[in-house]
Amino acid sequence: MSDSEEHHFESKADAGASKTYPQQAGAIRKSGYIVIKNRPCKISLCCPPMSTTGAVLPSPTRHSSAGGQHAALTADRAAALLAGCASARRASELHAAAVRSGVDRDKAVDFRLQRAYAASGRLDLAVVLLRRAPDPTAVFYTSAIHAHSSRGLHLAALALLSDMLTRGLLPTSHTLSASLPACNGGRSGVAVGRALHGYAVKLALSGDSYVATALLGMYARAGDAAAARALFDEMQPDPHVVSVTAMLTCYAKMGALDDARSLFDGLPNKDFICWNAMMDGYTQHGRPSEALRLFRGMLRSGVEPDEVSVVLALSAVAQLGTTESGRWLHSFVKNSPRVRLNARVGTALIDMYYKCGSLEDAVSVFDGLNDDKDIVVWNAMINGYAMHGHSRKAVEMFNQVRAQGLWPTDITFIGVLNACSHSGLVDEGRKFFESMEQEYGIEPKIEHYGCMVDLLGRAGFVEEAFELVQSMKSIKPDAVMWVSLLAACRLHKNMALGQRIADYLVANGLANSGMYILLSNIYAAVGNWQEVGRVRSMMKASGIQKEPGCSAIEIGRQVTEFVAGDTSHPRTDEIYAKLEEVNGLVKEHGHVPQTELVLHDLDEPTKEKALAVHSEKLAVAFGLISTPPGATIKIFKNLRACADCHAVLKLVSRITGRKIVFRDRNRFHHFVDGACTCGDYW
Repeated sequence: MSDSEEHHFESKADAGASKTYPQQAGAIRKSGYIVIKNRPCKISLCCPPMSTTGAVLPSPTRHSSAGGQHAALTADRAAALLAGCASARRASELHAAAVRSGVDRDKAVDFRLQRAYAASGRLDLAVVLLRRAPDPTAVFYTSAIHAHSSRGLHLAALALLSDMLTRGLLPTSHTLSASLPACNGGRSGVAVGRALHGYAVKLALSGDSYVATALLGMYARAGDAAAARALFDEMQPDPHVVSVTAMLTCYAKMGALDDARSLFDGLPNKDFICWNAMMDGYTQHGRPSEALRLFRGMLRSGVEPDEVSVVLALSAVAQLGTTESGRWLHSFVKNSPRVRLNARVGTALIDMYYKCGSLEDAVSVFDGLNDDKDIVVWNAMINGYAMHGHSRKAVEMFNQVRAQGLWPTDITFIGVLNACSHSGLVDEGRKFFESMEQEYGIEPKIEHYGCMVDLLGRAGFVEEAFELVQSMKSIKPDAVMWVSLLAACRLHKNMALGQRIADYLVANGLANSGMYILLSNIYAAVGNWQEVGRVRSMMKASGIQKEPGCSAIEIGRQVTEFVAGDTSHPRTDEIYAKLEEVNGLVKEHGHVPQTELVLHDLDEPTKEKALAVHSEKLAVAFGLISTPPGATIKIFKNLRACADCHAVLKLVSRITGRKIVFRDRNRFHHFVDGACTCGDYW
């Protein structure tokens, strides 16, 4: 190994054993496939052969500086020195010394060398040693399989398993538990996993706790709750904590949260991993309140949260939009002996703050991370600026990413394209989109196409947006993209194209609730009530219901929700009295209710009454009577803000001298002194 090679691999290894070589992974993925069948049960493992191109083992002439130190090295001494070695350079020096002393072919030394190279990230050299061994044992193969599987090189791990079976070696419990995590590549991966399950049964290894746990994890990742539960029940009455976590994860992944909670509540002793698995299920399936309650319960039970616990809790707060809960969690991080404010936690804090409407706090966290900023942190801040309408700042941050020596990812481009969309920066958006492949080698995904369709559609380039959708060859347009197009058609009164798209979607069974509603709105906007009735009948026949608008307001740590015309609040009389006062004041300041937005065949007074009691207006009225003069009012709505409510909130901010922070489905609006940060472009 040359000095330059030696330095390169030493730095890679010392930076962390988890780092591997993309060239090797690419060679593995692109190489041909082999099929192995072996006893004691028939099994087909379709795995690519391993590539070790460029792997050069040390020779006695190399690393001469180590010669004096390791002269006359015995096999026992060499094996002892290699134990726990995780440096590529150190392993190479010891290897050269072992070669000079003639003990490199000793089985114990050979095995320790293989493990040392694997631990340092030189998996290619570990495989060369394995293949060079005249009579490798299952232990040799198991070590190599585990090294590849744990680094995400799943095909390579299964290729080694195929090689092992070809040699007639039987897998041990450790072999199976190391191989099963690699069986997660879709249906083919699950098929291999089931075959390994068959091996475990035939070899009487399925009862081994490590094998059973690995099998359960494999079925859990595949979403096969029935198979996972059957294995789990066989582990009773004392399943391993890893098995419990895998079962919880399986239920959570499938959305079977009641089953997961039942299992969770029945555990006599819960460690932080179990708490995290349950919290993750709640956050992933839109039940953030339960996740946050679970975090508090975790503290009450005396279990110390770890970094993952905090990140999950922050994710729950971001969904809820409860700033005070977020500040409490931030304080917890500052005082926690276990959780450090690193890039991962910092990203979660930035995400939480900007989604709760406090961009200033998000920026403060970002600036406080100093040098501990990876591309994920920058992505979060770019998304924050984009969501709050500070598009130029988001573009500026994109340019800073390059100046910091970081490489943009596909997520970076989603953020900056969203920023362009929210402010109508069409030319900039086109340039960013074109640069993805040309300058950065990033192939646009459906999310990037969706951003461009939204950008072009909002800006009035509806036909160009439609042409972009039609130009997509390898990517199929999703529902979000079609909804963006229909919304653009409605916004810019391109009813002909809107109806053409809608007819295509209905005819091909692609329409969802959002599309049906937009189609209904398009017909209503031109007064075609007969077609409106037909679309609504189709929705009813298909069991599709319109998602009701709901606005939430946080007063202190209490969140109150309203729907249109809501009369369920204990202070309903006060709320409606304030609302009537507000409606009168905005009319005095020139507001004319936009009754054309009421998409029902009603008379004008009835339409005006319907507009007056929209959920966001009720939330504003409640905020005005529940907070001191001058206090900021924060409202969160599950749907896009309607134009009439947007106009009213602008006037309310001027009349009352209040700042109103409003988050709708797409972005934030900051209303101050009669103006909105979106510039009436949303």
